Amino acid sequence: MKKCLSEPIPAIFVAARLLHQAGEAHQAGDRQEASRLLMAADDPAVREHTEMLWGAGGRQRFKFITLPDAPPYFAKLDRPLPRMPTKTICARIIARDGYHCRFCGIPVIGADTRKAIRKAYPDAVPWGKTNILQHAALQCMWLQYDHILPNARGGGSDIDNVVVTCAPCNFGRMEHTLEEAQLNDPRLDFRRDTWNGYRSWNGLAQFGAIG
Repeated sequence: MKKCLSEPIPAIFVAARLLHQAGEAHQAGDRQEASRLLMAADDPAVREHTEMLWGAGGRQRFKFITLPDAPPYFAKLDRPLPRMPTKTICARIIARDGYHCRFCGIPVIGADTRKAIRKAYPDAVPWGKTNILQHAALQCMWLQYDHILPNARGGGSDIDNVVVTCAPCNFGRMEHTLEEAQLNDPRLDFRRDTWNGYRSWNGLAQFGAIG
């Protein structure tokens, strides 16, 4: 069993530091410097890592297994509701997990914060309709609320079954159970201090400081 599908590459943490610095520049009113740092964080190496994780063929690439006694797949109408945790539950999950993926430990950024950054810096943060046209770091660090037992396999959206993850870890595993993906349970193996900016990372809340 392993902690995550693939260990994060150093370029992700370099990009995270650049994004954090961009947030500080934004907070200080230096939009030119913030824009420069945001563009520097758009690293093709980060995109390559993301595409490897959530791209086609992941079941074979990560050696997922088939288990005879695995939870069944449910038809959409038979899956537990709500499909995703409520805002109240999400807030409690963030308070418990913070802004880091519980599987691979990379820093993550909420969708609302990413949208605010895109709105403030449209020229520095590309976000087209296809993956290749989206900012690599903001795409990789996209915060997800991931069901430990997938909703499609009968998992509910309560706080005990949902953890914070990055998009690559979430979409890489999709509807497979931890056992099928041969992953440790992240609720029992909390990854901390995965990089030297771990304790100061707040999901880029700095971008909410000014308009």
